[in-house]
Amino acid sequence: MLQGLALDANPSSPHRAGRAAKAALEDARSRVKAALGWSGEVIFTSGASEALEIALTRSHAARRAVSAVEHDAVTRHAPGAAVVPVGSHGLVETGALEDCADTLVAVQQVNNETGVIQPAAAIRDAVHQAGGILLVDCAQSAGKIALPPCDMAVVSAHKFGGPMGIGALLLRDLGLIAPSGGQERGYRGGTENVAGAMAMAAALEAGSDWMQGAARLRARLEDAIIDTGGQVIAAASPRIATIGSYRLPGLASAVQLIRLDGAGIAVSAGSACSSGSLRPSRVLMALGLGEKAAAEVIRVSIGRETTEDDIKAFLTVWRDLAAQVRTAA
Repeated sequence: MLQGLALDANPSSPHRAGRAAKAALEDARSRVKAALGWSGEVIFTSGASEALEIALTRSHAARRAVSAVEHDAVTRHAPGAAVVPVGSHGLVETGALEDCADTLVAVQQVNNETGVIQPAAAIRDAVHQAGGILLVDCAQSAGKIALPPCDMAVVSAHKFGGPMGIGALLLRDLGLIAPSGGQERGYRGGTENVAGAMAMAAALEAGSDWMQGAARLRARLEDAIIDTGGQVIAAASPRIATIGSYRLPGLASAVQLIRLDGAGIAVSAGSACSSGSLRPSRVLMALGLGEKAAAEVIRVSIGRETTEDDIKAFLTVWRDLAAQVRTAA
């Protein structure tokens, strides 16, 4: 990123400094494609939210359909979209995709609250068989697990160790969306974030070997949570190692957050983008949890730098809270 900042020129400018910035930007684009294994097009954006907005508002498809557990960034830009239900384990019911001809179907590869991994290949097959187009939100999965087969995908750099403020819309073909003028070959306005794109490429190239350690840490965490009477949400589903939702029956998530924050542990209730809301998580409600149960769930993330000591610190607080619940009962 520092190398990109040193270029200090607009990549759309025709002078020498601008051409150097343009070359760096295109090199970063090629590196991002290679690191993700993506053979289509890449449009740099300010993040996954903007990429979703571009895809959802400029797709040529006549209709929109979204799964019941999509991020607010999807539902915000698809008002009136058909809702594709999920089962109690959080997996999309592919049988509900039979009526999606000329429809852009938006599905997360990995849910941002529960960590559930959707069967993307089966979903793609069902959507294509019906004559639809598949858009996959890969904000929580890119750089950690392989991208799914799809027509469009969105990624966000800060989710895999890059800086905030840079992401991308991946397209099988630019013809899937309408151009709007401006930069990025006319598909996204605004001066390109060259330094962010370079840092995004570097973060992807750093690899995902750390995911094996994250899986071990999560296994230890969840074994202890279950031992204390806690509940792992969507435990029977395939889930990414970096996200988990856990319920402590009898104790509101707000109380859990306060105690954990006081111990220097950062977790959230539901999506980090809406955790300040007093409404129950619609993702948890879609899985069949009632309002009271949903209000007792916290979301925990494990990252590249999470350590055994971090897990120990969390469990010290969690066990104390569980003991208080048992005493009060």
